[in-house]
Amino acid sequence: MTRLDSRQRTPAPLRDAIVALGNFDGFHLGHQAVVGEAVRWGREEGRPVIVATFDPHPMRLFRPDVPWFRLTTLDQREELFAAAGADAMLVFHFDAELAGTTAEEFICTLLVDRLGAAGVVTGEDFTFGKARAGNMDVLRRLGAGCGLRSRAVGPVMLDGEVVSSTRISHALRAGDCEAATWLMTRPFAVRGIVQHGDKVGRTIDFPTANLDMGHYLRPAYGIYAVTARLPDGRTLKGAANLGIRPTFDPPKELLEPYFFDFAEDLYGQEIEVALVHFLRPEAKFDSLEALTAQIARDCDEARRLLAPL
Repeated sequence: MTRLDSRQRTPAPLRDAIVALGNFDGFHLGHQAVVGEAVRWGREEGRPVIVATFDPHPMRLFRPDVPWFRLTTLDQREELFAAAGADAMLVFHFDAELAGTTAEEFICTLLVDRLGAAGVVTGEDFTFGKARAGNMDVLRRLGAGCGLRSRAVGPVMLDGEVVSSTRISHALRAGDCEAATWLMTRPFAVRGIVQHGDKVGRTIDFPTANLDMGHYLRPAYGIYAVTARLPDGRTLKGAANLGIRPTFDPPKELLEPYFFDFAEDLYGQEIEVALVHFLRPEAKFDSLEALTAQIARDCDEARRLLAPL
């Protein structure tokens, strides 16, 4: 898949495209509906399909002190968009200049002139432009004057509530992996480079592949049944601690998966770890022996829960 930069003019083969426009963090059922409509429209008219997303999230500019909340990285979104049928991903680099762009400039200068969009699909509640002055009505009205067509997709509802990134975040912070998986159609997954740690796990026969949480949302601290995807495509099963490891000093936040029946060196490799089931909250133990015994019980439970996968 091609990755485009909003600050550069789109190359000719990808102009006159249908563009799915939104943040798309988490790429949940609602986002999938928007991109799905763009793909259908593009295929009907023989046009390329581009999914446009924002990075960093606008919240980081306006409220830089809020805790990290991302559900997906750009690389993860790119793979998800490709799997949904898009031809390219365009990244709007959200900075003060873009934040100051008026709704009319965003439509006629960015979408039509620089990007070369023929049509735009977005959610009914999407807003854009300086002071969020742009909405679907503005897009239809101003877009028509610039030769840009537009379609809106309504919210996706599950159990009487709108599917949203906020709803997924609340579920993950509550340790409800199943709800997050239901809303996203896949488990929440952390992708990162395996780091060297203090190697305590090796001394108790539970070596872990340590990942920094980076800019991801922090789900409930605790123990999880997990799966992992390796660079070569293999899938592993395991149990992971997410948190600050209260039994050890000094506290250090990590995602520490232990993989069953696996003894290869993963240091320096990029892996993706999916949180499938929440087992229990993080706890402090009085001794290494007590911790080891609990880890063994956690692994037994994780094996049981992951057996159907």
